[in-house]
Order: sequence, then structure tokens, then C-alpha cells
Amino acid sequence: MEMKKYSGFVWMELAVGALLILLGIFTFLRPGSLLTGIVVIYGLIALITGVDDILTYIRLEKYTGFAPLVSLISGILSVMCGCMLLLYPNAGKWILSLLFPIWFIAHCISRLAHVYIIRMAGQKFFYYFALIINIVGLVLGILMFFNPMLTFMTMRFMGYVVAVYLILLGIDSIMAALDRKDFR
Repeated sequence: MEMKKYSGFVWMELAVGALLILLGIFTFLRPGSLLTGIVVIYGLIALITGVDDILTYIRLEKYTGFAPLVSLISGILSVMCGCMLLLYPNAGKWILSLLFPIWFIAHCISRLAHVYIIRMAGQKFFYYFALIINIVGLVLGILMFFNPMLTFMTMRFMGYVVAVYLILLGIDSIMAALDRKDFR
């Protein structure tokens, strides 16, 4: 019975990783559409990522500490951002420069709160990869948050940066899913 829950969790992580990679590739190919046609796609990704973080909280709620609570908060913020982008895409074009950094920051903090588990499992390469990717994402989110007008004006350049980061974040999610498959 426990294995089925665990298996579904791994598949969710794989799906999130694949969607993040696809979103990153699309953003890289069309960085100018970051503020126009892609708002709905980002809303879907934020919604799925939020559900994944909430499922992580449900799975880890029996443990004490900081990590499970961060997953719940990150999940709620991601679901809220995703719903807002899906329900109000025109408003999403204008406030994406504020929501996107908040999503980056929340998701990266959530990932960093769980990185110790990877270290305990002895996955040295994945530990350092996840640590570096999420620290870079956290810095990128903070930079975008504190200078939203610059982010808005230079969205084409930021589109390339965000695209590469989304691809790396997708790889991180897939590697986490594959690692969890072996960590029983």
C-alpha cells in the first residue's frame, strides 16, 4: 500500500520535471512571448508545481522540522500564482514580473530545505547539483524581485536566463524522482 503512494509521488515529480523542461525549451525558443502567450502555460506549471509541493508536505508531515512546512507554504503560493495566471491572463502579463520571482524564491527555498535528505542518501553529485541550481534560482528570484522594472524591460534577455534555469530545474526534478525511486 505504501509503495503505491510512493510510486505516484515519483511519477508526479517526473511529470513536473518534464513539464519544466518543455516550458524551458519553449521559453528559450520564444523569449519575446514570455509576457504574452505564455502566461497561461506558466499558470499551469505553477499550479502543478504547487500541487506537487503540497503532496510533498502531506508525505512529510509526520516529520518535524522546517522542511515540511516550507513545502506547504511553497505549494500554496504556487497554487495561488497558478490560479491567478489562469483566471486573469491579462493581469498576469503586468504582474508576472512580481509573481515569477516570488515563485522562484518559494520553490528554491522549498528545494533547499529538502537537500539534506539527498546528502544523507549519499548522492554526492545530485546533492551538489540541486544545491547549486537552487541557490542560483534563489539569487535570480531575488534579483528579479528587487528590480521588477528591469525584469519587465529586459524580459527577452531574462527569457533566455529563465529558460535555461527552467530546464535545469526540470532536470533537478527528474533526478530527484529517480533518486527517490531508489531511496526506500
